[in-house]
Amino acid sequence: MQYDVIVIGSGPGGYVSAIRCAQLGLKTAVIEKYSTFGGTCLNVGCIPSKALLDTSEHFHNAAHAFGDHGISLKDLKIDVKKMIERKNDVIAQNTAGITYLFKKNKIDSFEGLGSFVDKNTIKITKSDGSTEQITTKNVIIATGSKPTALPFLPVDKKRIITSTEALNLTEIPKHLIVIGGGVIGLELGSVYARLGAKVSVIEYAKSIISTMDGGLGKELQRVLKKSLGMEFFLGHKVTGATSEGKTVKVTAEDSKGQAVTFEGDYCIVSVGRVAYTKDLGLENIGITTEERGNKITVNDHMQTSVEGVYAIGDVVRGAMLAHKAEDEGTYVAEYIAGQKPHIDYNLIPGVVYTWPEVASVGQTEEQLKEAGKKYKSGSFSFKASGRAKASGDTDGFVKVLADAETDEVLGVHIIGPRAADMIAEAVVAMEYRASAEDIGRICHAHPTYTEAIKEAALAATANRAIHA
Repeated sequence: MQYDVIVIGSGPGGYVSAIRCAQLGLKTAVIEKYSTFGGTCLNVGCIPSKALLDTSEHFHNAAHAFGDHGISLKDLKIDVKKMIERKNDVIAQNTAGITYLFKKNKIDSFEGLGSFVDKNTIKITKSDGSTEQITTKNVIIATGSKPTALPFLPVDKKRIITSTEALNLTEIPKHLIVIGGGVIGLELGSVYARLGAKVSVIEYAKSIISTMDGGLGKELQRVLKKSLGMEFFLGHKVTGATSEGKTVKVTAEDSKGQAVTFEGDYCIVSVGRVAYTKDLGLENIGITTEERGNKITVNDHMQTSVEGVYAIGDVVRGAMLAHKAEDEGTYVAEYIAGQKPHIDYNLIPGVVYTWPEVASVGQTEEQLKEAGKKYKSGSFSFKASGRAKASGDTDGFVKVLADAETDEVLGVHIIGPRAADMIAEAVVAMEYRASAEDIGRICHAHPTYTEAIKEAALAATANRAIHA
């Protein structure tokens, strides 16, 4: 079979790029080594973790918040088996949706491991060991990533686990130790903390979600400690972990170099992810990966050093985010078709789906200070939001950073209710290079959480916030 484009991998980057290629009239095929489409995101990442987050949030609210609304419940309990079954059903619905979209767009799909014979020939190795080859004009590598493994901390997938196994626990941990205070660790840690587990987070950095604006990490740590009782051990270097029976022991050094030990019944290792570029046969076409992270080097058009071979998503530079991969997939499809697409990497939002949610786009205060950029800052607390008071979600704030001279919005950082949805307003505003005054003068419906964005923008504009 001769194709215009072959996409290796069917995660968010892969399936979106394949669909866009097909929409543009390119004969397209997708190779996926697993039996279901969707990659990490749909099968063991974004979607299943959000399903568990929603379930645990309902349970936690029923146990701790419903009484404030005059709703009384007795003998509240969680059915872990049912929770996991619902999560699996959500996965099935989403992966089936990708199958439907491939058929709708006349995309051929092949199950097996795709690897390069040469830059125009791809070998598909199936689970039974048989192989076949297909040819193409262009290839898009979209093979995603996998959890980072620490050589001194072996994962047994039973008690010392990764995020993948954490999605299928059959019991609520008594004491869950989370190694890593980033997005994955905090989201999964909060799931089980809501269900009653004691959760201890061990983080090497001096703050959680350290890549985001510093104020967000401080506020999130405060709220998770207050509302869920989560413990945080920052500036701690993990040195090892052992599992014996139902007990896990994690050893670490604190900020003073003193040895400390943590003991629990489960430990999630969530210290990041590494690009999955193994067994692609890249050496057959002269492509080498970066020593750190296994990533593939690409140019501004996502093309590798080999003409006609592109790479997107987690296997290339930048944040490992599903929506970043989707945008890159669309970009490559349109570029191959002769169009002139663009991506502004500064305007790709980041989100943490704890509660309150955390969302950020653009520059942080730390980045602006380091760059010597003069800026204005305006903040607004959800404690002063009428909508937040009505729903009982008053933790958090919105921060708007604007250029000191032009008033152009340089960054927006939110921790609060529905921050993941609200950040889109900031992305749109910044895409059109809006000023803080522009946002402040736009009429926002009342009462809504997004009024906090308007108030923060007004605060950045000569301290004009009305309700602060």
